[in-house]
Amino acid sequence: MALRKEEITRKLLHLFALAMPAGIFYLPKMDYSITIPVGILGSLLGGSVLLEWLRFRSELVQKFFYLFFGSMLRKEEKSSTTGSTYVIAASLLCAILFRNHLHIAFIALSLFILGDGIAAIVGLSMGKIKIGKKSLEGSVACFLLCMVLIYGVFPALPGVLDAWGSRVPFLLAVATSLSITVLELFPIKIGKKMVINDNLVVPILTGYVIIVLEKLL
Repeated sequence: MALRKEEITRKLLHLFALAMPAGIFYLPKMDYSITIPVGILGSLLGGSVLLEWLRFRSELVQKFFYLFFGSMLRKEEKSSTTGSTYVIAASLLCAILFRNHLHIAFIALSLFILGDGIAAIVGLSMGKIKIGKKSLEGSVACFLLCMVLIYGVFPALPGVLDAWGSRVPFLLAVATSLSITVLELFPIKIGKKMVINDNLVVPILTGYVIIVLEKLL
């Protein structure tokens, strides 16, 4: 599949989604309660769910929705919930589930948002070795980007790695990057038919992987 301009735009918009993990981690450090980012994300999720509901039931809303976002929708999203709604839901759940480990919420969400984006761009533009609906090239790009972020970007961000003495243990970095890569690559199913959207489940599962490894290491 060729890489379309709309797909690049879709993935570039992921950069705006980084505001969610940033808010989860930094707002409480600015003397705000964690309830502030939770409240903001809850409101965003409520608005997104309402918009999703209306676009399937109102021709007017659907018209304007497709006018602004139609070109960026994937085929399956034209008849189902969009990935952006799942990302907001994942951010809200991470803020709640990891409220005592906000650095983990930040790391898991940031790695997924950027890793998923680079995997799609590389996979669609140069992916030749297919793994299901995705590609080996995209997965390698995802893993490498996660490692670069962990060792090249996160150490420069105030407070993110304080729990690990400003540097992530190598085994933890590799396991976390693999978690994002592998979970993003293969669909996660409940039973034979129910597939859980990766935008929702991957950051949460990765967060728990980090918590378990923190204790083991």
